[in-house]
Amino acid sequence: MVLDKSAQPLQLRDVPKPRPGRGELLVRINACAVCRTDLHVVDGELPNPKLPLILGHQIVGRVEEIGQEANSKFQIGDRVGIPWLGWTDGECAYCRSGRENLCDHARFTGYTIDGGYAEYTVADARFCFHLPDRYNDVEVAPLLCAGLIGYRCYRKTGDARRLGMYGFGNAAHLIAQIALYQARDLFIFTRPGDNATQQAAKKLGAAWAGGSDEMPSEKLDAAIIFASVGALVPAALHALAKGGIVVCGGIHMSDIPSFPYAALWEERIITSVANLTRRDGEELFALAPRIPVQTKTETFALEEANTALNRFRAGELKGTAVLTITG
Repeated sequence: MVLDKSAQPLQLRDVPKPRPGRGELLVRINACAVCRTDLHVVDGELPNPKLPLILGHQIVGRVEEIGQEANSKFQIGDRVGIPWLGWTDGECAYCRSGRENLCDHARFTGYTIDGGYAEYTVADARFCFHLPDRYNDVEVAPLLCAGLIGYRCYRKTGDARRLGMYGFGNAAHLIAQIALYQARDLFIFTRPGDNATQQAAKKLGAAWAGGSDEMPSEKLDAAIIFASVGALVPAALHALAKGGIVVCGGIHMSDIPSFPYAALWEERIITSVANLTRRDGEELFALAPRIPVQTKTETFALEEANTALNRFRAGELKGTAVLTITG
């Protein structure tokens, strides 16, 4: 399914089967989850995508061919996961200091590299993951972005006991399970009046759930903003205790409105999360099956990618959309 131009539907098209280059794997794709970032790319909200482009960066498949000098940890037939971060130079100041997610020359799956809305893809073996056997292909796909980026956000909150989450979509639902497993007090903020989601959060184990226009029952030590709404930043600051941190988890967010300095004072912090590191994946895929983190999914055939994207945009999904690929 090919994106030729922003703000246009994807086109079903036959393209040549890719060949793995040096250090790459050829992967036959079984499933690829749909991410909000895919919507941002399609809708033209992220600049300079590779065009034409095959979207998708939550890819689950099997190794069919191994290129020269590819990482020896994989063999033909191994199941692998391919995430958003697809390549780094390993040489810039960020890579050398353990911050490969900020690499000056990074390439991204389904954005600057063709991704997983297809039967095959190639990927740098260094940035692929072995996946936990506990999950089938559809179940594990959402962990490759909603899980990984959410986990990086969660790590940024340190040992915060009272943790708030603004937005209770795919990423929040996954990370909330980890937070509860680690005995955090969880406070969930939804769209005002969304009582059904608030009740679902309480059923999961949240200590409090309410609208994003409400103040929680206690001041928060940290808050993660999963919704791409800039106005939630000052709202979260007002809910923070002294020394608390607001973590913005989106690759794209609407403008943050001005707010009084008093809301930031007392050593409150605002930070964003950009991309992921391989360490994030190694930690998450070791932790998730122990809890175990449960994913919620809806499946679509590859040819139904536009339907999945449209339902995502309209807020009509009840879980992560996952494209299943047969052929």
